[in-house]
Amino acid sequence: MTDHYKVHTTPVLNAPVMVVAMEGWLDAGLGAANAVELLSEHPPAVGVVTFDADYFLDLRARRPVARIVNGVTTELLWPKTQLRHGHDQAGADMLFLVGPEPDYHWREFVEDVIQLAMRHGVRLVVGLGAFPAPAPHTRPVKLAATAPAGSADLVAQVGVVQGEIEVPAGALSALELGLGEAAIPTISLWARVPHYVSAMPFPMASAALVDGLAAVSGLVLDATVLRAAGDRAQSQVDELIAGNAEHGAMVSKLEEAIDASEGNPLGLEEVPSADELAAELERYLRGEER
Repeated sequence: MTDHYKVHTTPVLNAPVMVVAMEGWLDAGLGAANAVELLSEHPPAVGVVTFDADYFLDLRARRPVARIVNGVTTELLWPKTQLRHGHDQAGADMLFLVGPEPDYHWREFVEDVIQLAMRHGVRLVVGLGAFPAPAPHTRPVKLAATAPAGSADLVAQVGVVQGEIEVPAGALSALELGLGEAAIPTISLWARVPHYVSAMPFPMASAALVDGLAAVSGLVLDATVLRAAGDRAQSQVDELIAGNAEHGAMVSKLEEAIDASEGNPLGLEEVPSADELAAELERYLRGEER
């Protein structure tokens, strides 16, 4: 038994799918955050486990929020990394690993998640994320996938990024490898978000992630709300771009490039170098605009 998390309830589950969407790493346009928010709230998910924030998180970087009423501090709202239990539209069991990714003790966190996955009979783990890419908002959002070697067949269902790259890793990558070593089928889905809207919510990416999750897992999921929000967001971006000739030309060039690169999940004619991609990710994480 571990001291690194608190168990709230022990549900009886039937071969659940675990969805991983932690905060703190790559999630352009809040693609994963908004996708998992929809999935875990309709119907509402309940807490199964809360991980020890003092052990895993840097509370100076992720400070708790003080609630003050008429000058009286009534409580602290602590950041929580949790495993929650929910269902798909047909009642199938789902687990959601959400909240801040660990700042410390990644290996122990991975061991804890593997232990929980085995205890609850998880049949598949699906990570969700989104990255800024040279793609136009006027084309459907494409997904790319990563997985440990034992789950390569799952990647082929989504899209294979050819070539070799090295990029800074999030905790999801550590989970991929650890779960793979434990022989638990695992895949991460990554939505490609137009780089010029990556700092704002991009519901089309969230809808694509929900659809991709349904496709690889067999779950019954409904992204109608996200697609409707995506239509509204696309109209707003269209209006902004229509008033700027330079931006309109940029989108036209992106459309030409993406239309010429069918079959490439990243929409690139060639994979960028490791240094180029790492630098781009670091700029994004610092909030710098290109």
